[in-house]
Amino acid sequence: MQERFKIIYEMSLKGRLDIQYMCQIAHVSRSGYYAYVKRLKYPSSKELQDHFDFQMIKAAYEYKSWKKGAKQIRMRIERDYGIIMNLKKIRRLMKKYNLVCPLRKRNPIKAMIKAQQSHRIYKNVINRDFLQGKSKKVLLTDITYLTYANGKRAYLSVIKDASTRMILSWQLSLTLDLRFVINTVNEILDFYKGELDLNVIIHSDQGVHYTSIAYQELLKGNGITQSMSRRGNCWDNAPQESFFAILKTESELHKCTSYEKLVNTIIEYIKYYNYDRPQWSLNRMTPYEYDRYLTKRRHLLLPSTYIKSQIIYA
Repeated sequence: MQERFKIIYEMSLKGRLDIQYMCQIAHVSRSGYYAYVKRLKYPSSKELQDHFDFQMIKAAYEYKSWKKGAKQIRMRIERDYGIIMNLKKIRRLMKKYNLVCPLRKRNPIKAMIKAQQSHRIYKNVINRDFLQGKSKKVLLTDITYLTYANGKRAYLSVIKDASTRMILSWQLSLTLDLRFVINTVNEILDFYKGELDLNVIIHSDQGVHYTSIAYQELLKGNGITQSMSRRGNCWDNAPQESFFAILKTESELHKCTSYEKLVNTIIEYIKYYNYDRPQWSLNRMTPYEYDRYLTKRRHLLLPSTYIKSQIIYA
């Protein structure tokens, strides 16, 4: 109905057709049309407030160019303007002003390697108990494929802190060679060796990379307990799968025209995700802020003789 009124109004400005005739053709009432024109020329206080609020919503949506949903917009508005805006209002105004937020589509991840697993399968130590109130105690890892440059593929290996949601290590590769998964673990050991919990666990699926002798010996040699999802059960590693879905939804990797641009986009997005993207379930803190919160709390609970190791950030 509003679209019809808009067309009639635009035609009337050109003075080409009679208002009554156009309303008859469009099957709308003249009183409804004139009410629409009145709202355009003399907007109510509610209309003015909606317009003002939408400017904040749009600014939050466009922050650092990454796509955002209603909850991300709400937290960004609260951070930038100190205003708590209702989620229903945000969604209403986005619909009213045709601002479309991305939707994550359910798309099962296809098997990347079909191979007979001949090495050891470890039991599920975590059993979906991801939030243990400690940073760098439960680590989640997985591999996904990324499509870029009109159908080309690259592969991303990631290690994520289950409690803080922070991405601690990642490696990008053009192939599914075992080395880029090994390098993901080595990066954790290089940057966070002194911060890892004494009983640190790394959880993965039963993919061929994680059942390989080289991978398992690397974890064992560094005192890391290995845990694996049950076969064919993606829910056992759900937070990691969630990150991949968010990455692909918000960053539009398919627009990268070269591998170099893909690398740069991943670097920028993970930096944004860790340090500048608050999460609803982390009490509206970013993963980095929540990591510092848990680390500080842990230090307060430890004896005064505890000496903090040097922290190195990537």
